[in-house]
Amino acid sequence: MAQISMKTARSSAADPETVADELLDQLGSATPKLVTLFANRYRDQQALNAAIRKRLGKETRLLGATSAREIDSQGMHDGTVVLGALEGDFEVGIGLGKAISSDALGAGSTAMKDACDQLGSRPQDLDPSQHVGIVIDDGYRYKKEELLMGTLSKNQGLILVGGGASTPEQDPEKQSSELHVDGEVATDSFLVAMIKTEAPFAALRHHAYTPTGQTLTITKVSDDGNCALEIDGEPAAQRYADLLGVGTDELEFGMPKGFAQKPLALKVGREFFLRSPWKPLPDGSILFANLLEEDSTYELMELGDMPSMTEDFMANVIPQKVENPTAALHFHCSGRQWLADGTDTRTALSKAFEKGPTCAGLNVFFEMYCGFHINTTLTSLVFGSK
Repeated sequence: MAQISMKTARSSAADPETVADELLDQLGSATPKLVTLFANRYRDQQALNAAIRKRLGKETRLLGATSAREIDSQGMHDGTVVLGALEGDFEVGIGLGKAISSDALGAGSTAMKDACDQLGSRPQDLDPSQHVGIVIDDGYRYKKEELLMGTLSKNQGLILVGGGASTPEQDPEKQSSELHVDGEVATDSFLVAMIKTEAPFAALRHHAYTPTGQTLTITKVSDDGNCALEIDGEPAAQRYADLLGVGTDELEFGMPKGFAQKPLALKVGREFFLRSPWKPLPDGSILFANLLEEDSTYELMELGDMPSMTEDFMANVIPQKVENPTAALHFHCSGRQWLADGTDTRTALSKAFEKGPTCAGLNVFFEMYCGFHINTTLTSLVFGSK
């Protein structure tokens, strides 16, 4: 009977050694194969890693990232460290790609190859029915598309789920993040953890939007691919504002009547992948976090009740998708948190995580799902038992 289970631990202590003692005491006699470490960015990551690593068995693998907010089955927390200890019937290989700013494609390919080497396989030989990948990048390098292209270059059918390491810092000039892989702490990096198992699992996406039935076409894109210059043949920001019935000064993500209320989604079959605009720029264009393609058509979406929809995902959708769900890793968009903070639904959204299986996670800087860079989404990797 194949299964994967999880125990979690959380500490708010300041001293890294005290944190490590508290976390390992909470885990008890568990001998996990894989531990996830999600820690507030303002902590000393090197000292934290060293303290936790020396208390884990040599056979236990460690991966993790800095976070804007940490998640466990009691909800979302500020300034803490959360561990998730995974036990059961699985093997794991972890690869770390570096210098993603200069060679993201190569870093993605290298990380995947190293992870697969540890499993005794090649990327092209992995079976998507038995292999699933966790991916975490230094989110502030804005290299997700290139990283995913490199990671999937040998096997585009693989299932990947994750997001960007993050920070609570709101000033773009001060934002940075770090990743943990075993005893190493790195920035400007990307990790891939490939898990092989016969236990039930699913990579899932959840967002709180429904399609309006209205579409728009991005007809002109900036040379770097990050800005929409024209929508439906008109100046982008003004056209979007007209569609929403607001002024261009009300569009920026987080404003009560702007992009967060009615973002865009790429329709793939019957699925909608959220790719919300970020902010209007002084030249009348719109900045996106993801790369754009000219003449691409997007669906206009509308925000629903995020806390109740998230609770339904936890309580009902996950059990439908995963047999006897026992463990979940959550990569929660920081933009969803900004929305909750701005609409006084933070507590309700946090409590929604209580309805799901035992979990560990973090608020991330944009999300990844298979080959897609998405946003305003909760991506989850859930394991169960047969």
